[in-house]
Amino acid sequence: MASFNNTEIAFRSKSNIKLKKAYYLFKLMGKPALAAIGGKLSKIAFTLHLPIAGLVKNTVFDQFCGGESIEECAVKIKELANSNIKTILDYSVEGKDNELDFNRTMKQTLASLDYAKDNKDIPFAVFKITGLARFELLEKINFGKILSEDEQKEYNRVLHRIDKICKKAHQYKKPVMIDAEESWIQDAIDAIVEDMMRIYNKEQAIVFNTLQMYRHDRLDYFKRIHKDSIHNGYFVGMKIVRGAYMEKENSRAKTKGYPTPIQPNKEASDRDYDLALEYACENINGISICAGTHNEESSRCLMNLISVHKIEKNASKVYFAQLLGMSDHISYNLANANYNSVKYVPYGPVKEVLPYLIRRAEENTSIAGQTGRELNLIELEIKRREAN
Repeated sequence: MASFNNTEIAFRSKSNIKLKKAYYLFKLMGKPALAAIGGKLSKIAFTLHLPIAGLVKNTVFDQFCGGESIEECAVKIKELANSNIKTILDYSVEGKDNELDFNRTMKQTLASLDYAKDNKDIPFAVFKITGLARFELLEKINFGKILSEDEQKEYNRVLHRIDKICKKAHQYKKPVMIDAEESWIQDAIDAIVEDMMRIYNKEQAIVFNTLQMYRHDRLDYFKRIHKDSIHNGYFVGMKIVRGAYMEKENSRAKTKGYPTPIQPNKEASDRDYDLALEYACENINGISICAGTHNEESSRCLMNLISVHKIEKNASKVYFAQLLGMSDHISYNLANANYNSVKYVPYGPVKEVLPYLIRRAEENTSIAGQTGRELNLIELEIKRREAN
């Protein structure tokens, strides 16, 4: 079992300068008001074409992103690989809603698969369906509304983009993960991903869906999909996360007057998360998982399940995943103990990735104890180095 308290292993890839830069960054993110103001000011500065791209790139972008292009990510990929950590390239340009941008995102995802094809350090590709389709179109489909002739043609183009990505992933035998999104478009996303699984997961799990376990219905959904896979002869691929839209979900449910899909408390989310890991390991012959978590207890839970079910630590059916720039004490110590550890490495032009970076800062301030834990570990490592 890996220990998550070894700061020497966790930060050995960071120079003293980079370690102190990370310290001050997390210190800032530990103050929600400052983080929020900083995000808004950055948006305004980019809108007014003020010269702040260099500042952003050398601070928050450098901490959480791999580069502005796939090629620029090569340095981070190699740095991670030197510590036995794999990479998932994530084109993190968000909020686009036109065909030109949807096709650009598709081409970027296909390019990431081409780049990963013969690279053992990149085991997955990833994309969001809202990077390929209008949110409003998915919402209409989600609620079973009739599409106009033009909307049906638009939806057919969406399906073509998704199929093109999944087909290439299958051709390369390089799994692709499809992110979960808001509950009021998730049924539409699930239906698409299930169809892709039935087509491309006949020999192994190539297409992965994502479970957000802060939703109270996801464990049952996981079990239902597994039963369907047995009946229809395909393998299940699942990325398991807690979720990223909780405040938005609760707010919308309250405003529109329907029961929230969110768990009643954090304990329920934690329980279902660990139960999903347990279910996957109990049925590992037909299920592959990527456990996306910054939670130490869930990481320990999965390590224990791997041991109990006699699964090889570096078997391709089980991965641990964290975001670049966060929870290095988990990622690096897992990799050092020979578990499959992978980092999400976002990339894209600084201005275009700004919404992602602001969300990262906001999530750090909202996750109880996350920033404090990161800061504490960095402080311990700085003191350890100063003492030697």
